[in-house]
Amino acid sequence: MKETIIQFGEGGFLRGFADMFIHQMNEKGVYEGKAVVVQPIEQGLISVINEQEGVYHQFLRGINNNEIVDECTKVRAISRGVNPYTDYEEYLKLAHNPDMRIIISNTTEAGIEFLGTESITDKPPKSFPAKLTVLLHERFKAGLPGFIILACELIDNNADFLKKYVMQYAKLWKLSDEFVQWIENDNHFCNTLVDRICTGYPKDEEESLTERLGLVDKLMNTAEIFHLWVIEGDFEDEFPLKKAGVNVIWTDDVTPYKRRKVRILNGGHTSMVLGARLYGLSTVGECMKDEVTKAFLRKAVFEEIIPTLGKKEEDIQFGNAVMERFSNPFVKHQLLSIALNSVSKFKARVLPTIIEYYEKNGVLPECLTLSLAALICFYRGEESNDIAEIMEYMKTASVSDILAKEEYWGIDLSFMYEKVASMVKCIEERGMEAAFREVL
Repeated sequence: MKETIIQFGEGGFLRGFADMFIHQMNEKGVYEGKAVVVQPIEQGLISVINEQEGVYHQFLRGINNNEIVDECTKVRAISRGVNPYTDYEEYLKLAHNPDMRIIISNTTEAGIEFLGTESITDKPPKSFPAKLTVLLHERFKAGLPGFIILACELIDNNADFLKKYVMQYAKLWKLSDEFVQWIENDNHFCNTLVDRICTGYPKDEEESLTERLGLVDKLMNTAEIFHLWVIEGDFEDEFPLKKAGVNVIWTDDVTPYKRRKVRILNGGHTSMVLGARLYGLSTVGECMKDEVTKAFLRKAVFEEIIPTLGKKEEDIQFGNAVMERFSNPFVKHQLLSIALNSVSKFKARVLPTIIEYYEKNGVLPECLTLSLAALICFYRGEESNDIAEIMEYMKTASVSDILAKEEYWGIDLSFMYEKVASMVKCIEERGMEAAFREVL
């Protein structure tokens, strides 16, 4: 099968996400192409990928329509791996293959950066954007068409930043105006939103899953059932994800989809976990088995968060999917892990919903306001994990002073004082369960 895709990143996420979809397109007979995986940093898995000829087993596990799903796929989407640190010439050769059309990347949030210290003669340059610039320049010199570039890094406007830094390297290295125009006109840098919990190599279940496979797979991978890929642009004709049954959305703007994910998925997490921890629970799974915390989350999501988004059918469907995802028995998500840096998370994920709900209805949302009271009480305890200065302030300051701290919230929240102070008092005097039941 032809090599048509260059993939920067060989980790568990892309193998549980994009490579699964490539495999699916090939299996459905709507696409014919495999990915060559490029190792973006010096240490990686390329030697293992080549040892296994690109083949690995992907376990997808979770709850779908109230049924537990546990399936395994032998994925054959990767043809081989290339390590530019040990075989730079082979890396450059990828640009000369006329069948190559798609570039997919996930080099972590730190991967898209402009260092400005590299040279085009480095073999290879250190940063991912610099490596990409070299590859694009090789493509340009070969007189071949450009690429559709799908950036999957978890930052806002991921492809916009990638393109910006490629342009900066072209300027730094004094590459021709014709090359710059070719980047602009012949290549499509597509912002994307990716959504799937990929739990990677199953260390805790290594023995049982190896026995289940009947062989040793150093690349076996695990992920949840749910997936969503939102991509700016529409290249379905060349990359028929939708035709293969992938949950993909081609769009002009990923922003509303990101807003929905942050508000419902991340906001749901953040609004529930601190109160649940004060209530005595340890994992998201425990929360979903407990009638009180599950009812609290359901009310927060469906009666407070989703109405501020417009209560569209797709928002409700996403909310239902989130409830199933949080109930996934195969994902043991610790509340204290989610609780890390909760002040900044609350500001980004929950507070915008509170403000919009208040402006729309003239009253504060009960559950989300309780989540702020729970945050204050949690930070007064010993389990908070945040910047030292924030933890010290939250531990000693009054509710009034905390709410007025614009530095933390972006605005003065004193208008919430009466409600929040009452809820803090309830938690401290009667316990978290009583506070939960009052809003329910």
